[in-house]
Amino acid sequence: MISGLLAGLLWGLDTVILGLALASSSFVSTEQAIFLAPFVSTFLHDACSSIWMFIYMIIRRQLPKVLCALKTKSGKYIMLGALLGGPVGMSGYVSAIQYIGPTFTAIISATFPAVGALLSYVFLKEKMKPYQIIGLIVAIIGVICLGYSPENIEVKNVVIGFLCALLCVFGWASEAVICAYGMRDPDVNDEQALQIRQCTSAIFYGIVILTIISGWKLSVEVMQSSSFVIIGLSALFGTASYLFYYKAINSIGASKAMALNVTYSAWSVIFSFLILGTMPTVQGIVFGLVIILGSLLAATDINDFVKKKKYNK
Repeated sequence: MISGLLAGLLWGLDTVILGLALASSSFVSTEQAIFLAPFVSTFLHDACSSIWMFIYMIIRRQLPKVLCALKTKSGKYIMLGALLGGPVGMSGYVSAIQYIGPTFTAIISATFPAVGALLSYVFLKEKMKPYQIIGLIVAIIGVICLGYSPENIEVKNVVIGFLCALLCVFGWASEAVICAYGMRDPDVNDEQALQIRQCTSAIFYGIVILTIISGWKLSVEVMQSSSFVIIGLSALFGTASYLFYYKAINSIGASKAMALNVTYSAWSVIFSFLILGTMPTVQGIVFGLVIILGSLLAATDINDFVKKKKYNK
């Protein structure tokens, strides 16, 4: 549970820092740059993250094991999860914002833990108790309310936007479930899985998506600017977040890990205040607490606490 909460906290920090990079002149100088910004920043973020993981795995002396894991069936599953959670999920998210605006996209995408819990029940046989389901619903409602902003409603194509948002939800939810299945293999631990995930996502983004949208020119320009340093810093915190996230998936299950990870929405409010000086609103504080409390309830197994208390006695 602590790993899951740390994953959400660090992802909130990553989100705020990455927002600083996206607000720089490199990404807002032209209309084309604005259009390409989400794709290019995601590629550079995942590429930097894969490098941070590479350094981490060298220190941990696990690179040879990563190569062995790649050859296994479980390694292939993790690569599939990486493609669904990274390029597919993020592309759906970005496209949905373009067609139905950030407000509706945030509302729809916030349901991914619920879809993930359903997929975990069907494919992984993970079960959530009634009070945990209630906690998950409360957390999701908190995320939706926190992200709702009437002034940011811009609808261009409802059908396409809705389908893109659903693609995002499916991608993010299925990533956790598929990777959880892959990490059931004793030969593939959570750290090796993350190295495979980040490399797969970065390579696919670079070779396929950036080529299709002609985003390499902007990518090179950003890499030569100060914005790249900010992206690298955000990727460092993002990598730490993913390490805790995958550890939580591997230890308490995909459904509970997703419920805790979604707390990043609440943590981002705190980091926006600490880093940007953005004063949180009453709405932000209230729904931030709702998200955290709901997520804790969703991930908590009361029976475990009762058993532990009896054992200590």
